[in-house]
Amino acid sequence: MDIKRTSCLTDLWSFKAWFLYIVGLMACALTMPAYADIETMNRVLRQSPVLEEIEICHGGGCAYVSTASIEPEEWEQMRDICQPIPVDAGSERDCIAVRLAAFERVIGAKTGTDQDRGGTFGNGEYLGQMDCNDEAINTTNYLKLMQQHDLLRFHEIADIARRGFFFNGWPHTKAVMREIASGQRYAIDAWFYDNGEPAVVIPFETWKEGWRPEDSLAR
Repeated sequence: MDIKRTSCLTDLWSFKAWFLYIVGLMACALTMPAYADIETMNRVLRQSPVLEEIEICHGGGCAYVSTASIEPEEWEQMRDICQPIPVDAGSERDCIAVRLAAFERVIGAKTGTDQDRGGTFGNGEYLGQMDCNDEAINTTNYLKLMQQHDLLRFHEIADIARRGFFFNGWPHTKAVMREIASGQRYAIDAWFYDNGEPAVVIPFETWKEGWRPEDSLAR
């Protein structure tokens, strides 16, 4: 499945949208050793991943792209990570957070992104480091795999979103999903913690206001 048009990462935009996104991209990727590649970000975001081949962004704004696969036995473990199977939207969100961590551990060991540290600033020396754009794109593609294999029963993938514009916080990009029954959107943020830790899943409005977990050292 290809996700819907987003204000940040797809097609041609108005000058204002383009300008705002470039500023956000520069802020999120600041201090990373390579250069962001918007064309590559578009392509990787639009991919239709399969277990045999999924492209992973890292290095800040998809400066580097690695290809990995998930073996059948690895997928079986990831698929069965939540038992019993979630029976409502709340338990499914909890499961998604944990399953995303499993994706990061499996993929990280194969792409060198297992050393990724939470945050962006001050982490440029770590191999496989990701900024918020990398995290948002990768998380969205992990969600696509979950959806393909009927692991999203109560949620659907929504557009990637951005918050902040310097005067109200650093620009920050995240994956988003929507609860089907209520229409409530949830931000899914794996940037706050090191690779392999459960992602944060919170109501979109709370995240948009600049929320961050108190125990996160990310900056």
